[in-house]
Formats: sequence, structure tokens, C-alpha cells
Amino acid sequence: MPTSIGADRADAAAAAIRHHYDAGNDFYRLWLDSSLTYSCALRATGEDTLEVAQDRKLRFHLDAIGADDAAAVLDIGCGWGAILERLSRRHGVARSVGLTLSAEQAEFVRSRDLAGVEVLLENWAHYEPDIRFDGIISIGAFEHFARPDDAPAEKIRVYREFFTRCRDWLNDDGVLSLQTIVYANMDRAQASGFMQREIFPDADLPTFAEIAAAADGVFEIRSVANGRLDYAWTCAEWARRLRANRAEAVEVVGPEVVARYERYLKLSALGFRMGKIGLLRLVLAPYRDRFFSGREVRTG
Repeated sequence: MPTSIGADRADAAAAAIRHHYDAGNDFYRLWLDSSLTYSCALRATGEDTLEVAQDRKLRFHLDAIGADDAAAVLDIGCGWGAILERLSRRHGVARSVGLTLSAEQAEFVRSRDLAGVEVLLENWAHYEPDIRFDGIISIGAFEHFARPDDAPAEKIRVYREFFTRCRDWLNDDGVLSLQTIVYANMDRAQASGFMQREIFPDADLPTFAEIAAAADGVFEIRSVANGRLDYAWTCAEWARRLRANRAEAVEVVGPEVVARYERYLKLSALGFRMGKIGLLRLVLAPYRDRFFSGREVRTG
């Protein structure tokens, strides 16, 4: 399938991912949970540990796509492989494909020797699958698709291409489970310059309106939930763990990197708590021309 996403955009996205995620696996192990899940957890009670809340989040997305009955699943932005590990070892999915732009993450996942799992160092815009999938999961990747100089119409065009490709990669009854940070009571002009320069360069957040416009006519949005308070708590937990292991973290990446991450986690927790940014979990099903509510529609 040809893509209209240019090589310059793909190169910028890859460079931004490397800037952030290739700080080193040893560094992230010091403050993430044991599954190395680097995205918003899903909390049910005030007694939840980070491990419990992250496992619940992973189960949410796996349940959304019906992982127990899936034969093939695509994970776009697979991170260190928490979803892929569960697809292989808990759900027995015959084939799971993970896409990442981080060489360190790809190497880590491959080293785990997960049955049926393939990890590709590849941008979604250039991926050409040889099968169709029963489900697609994308957690924490969508916020890297647009660039800071994109006008709203251009952002929607890029997002729409993503949705169109995902629709075409899914089986007729397949589902896309998507999780992304969004602008809420704030726009890019009001965002932190530190976050834009030092943490997520060459990336811009979507709004829910932009997501809905891009999905219109391509995917039905079956459910959407805002977990911003979950993310405020998650960032606070990460910050607490990083502080507890600060001396070791400084040995691994140096004091400047540690200070940068401490500031980033503090600002993120505050932004989610104040409602300036949100965290959306969306479950989407493709629109199919020939089907409506599971029954074939006669057209003439």
C-alpha cells in the first residue's frame, strides 16, 4: 500500500523516539514496573500497586481485541514487549507483530524469545503486512505521529491515513484498541517549552476532535474513556520510584538526564491533574461497506 507520509516525517519520528526511549533499558528498569510498561496504568482502587494497575491496563487492551480468540495481532509502538509477551505466553496467539522505532526496545524484545512474536524496527506508515489481523493495539504511539509545525488539517490527514491503514489491515470483525495522550484544556501554544524541546521533540499531541474527525467514516468509535487522573497517579509513582533509586540512576545516565526526567514526570503529573492534558482509551471497529450490525445490507 503506498503511503503519503514522507520520509522526512518518518526520519524525524525515529530520531525523536531514539532521543527519548534509548536512554537505556537499565535506566528505565529503575522506575518502571517489572513489565517495563511505559504508559498510563489503569487503577481500580487506592490500594493498587503500579504492577497491578499496569497489568489491568494491558488486560483492558487485550480484552478489547478479543486476544483469547485471536490468531494474529499487531502492536504498533510495542515498547519493551509487555503486550507481545502476554499474547504469546498467556493467550497463545499464533502470530504477533510488534512495530517500534527504538533499536534498544527491539533488541530487548527479540532477546526474550517469545513464541510467535516478530519485532520490526519500522514506522507504521511504511509497514506492509502479509496477513490481516484479528486485532491491533497501539499504546502511547499516536502522540508521536504529528509534528509541531503541522496545521490541524495536516494532523487530521496523517491520523486518517493511520486509521485507513489499520482498517485495511484488520479482518472484518477486527478491533483497534488505541491509547493516547491528548490536549485537553490547553493547546500547543500553551504547552511547556521544556517538554517540547527536551522530552518529546518533533511531536505534537492530538485533540479528541482531531481523532474523531480522522476516524469519521473509517472507524466506529465504540467506546472512549479519559484516564487523566490515572496518568497523574502513574507519573507520580514513576517519579517516586526514580527518587528512591536516584543514586543508581545517576550512575547509569548521569545527573543531567535524571534531573530532566524528574522535571518531566512532575510537570506531566501536574498537567494531567489540572486537566490541561488527557489520556484517552478508545476502542474502534472498522466501518465495512457491505455490513451493518453483523448483517449484509442489500444495495439494489
